[in-house]
Amino acid sequence: MPYQAPRLLIVPGLRDSGATHWQTWLQQQYRDARRVVQRDFSRPDLGRWSERIQTTLETAPEGEWIAVAHSFGCLALARHLADHPESPVRQALFVAPAEPDKFGLAELLPRRRLDVPSTLIASQNDPWMSAASAERWARRWGAGFTNLGHVGHINSESGFGPFPLAKRWVESARARAARQQRPVHAGVLEWSFAI
Repeated sequence: MPYQAPRLLIVPGLRDSGATHWQTWLQQQYRDARRVVQRDFSRPDLGRWSERIQTTLETAPEGEWIAVAHSFGCLALARHLADHPESPVRQALFVAPAEPDKFGLAELLPRRRLDVPSTLIASQNDPWMSAASAERWARRWGAGFTNLGHVGHINSESGFGPFPLAKRWVESARARAARQQRPVHAGVLEWSFAI
């Protein structure tokens, strides 16, 4: 069976990500990308949003996924990954998560390393989550952490239409997945068993 590169799953936050948002731009870069569409983007409901991720994956073609989440979508994705260890999501990018305490949800989120490699990108002056809190959540989830400095909520209002850093992360994630799928050559196997 030919190798199928992981597809891109976009997980937006409150009020969705509009036409000028970097998530929309990123989705347009990949023909086979999917977007999680919540029934009500104005009502943050962690359980429902998490299950909507699951429904989106169940109705999509089989295969592996790379998830890119923003704001409240980050919380929903973290919950989804904790609730569904069999999820086809293999890598996750959390960008500018919303502060769980603003919604009274901190106790409902995983406080342990997630089962997939992940990266959390934050901002020094994000009104939705402090950089210190973002770094704490990254440590809990076992995620790599990057602080972009004073760039707000990393959305269209703070000047993020195209977001090349997110695309580079997706390309790197796809390359990592491809390397993991490479067959091991017989000579390498023989050499490793000879040690």
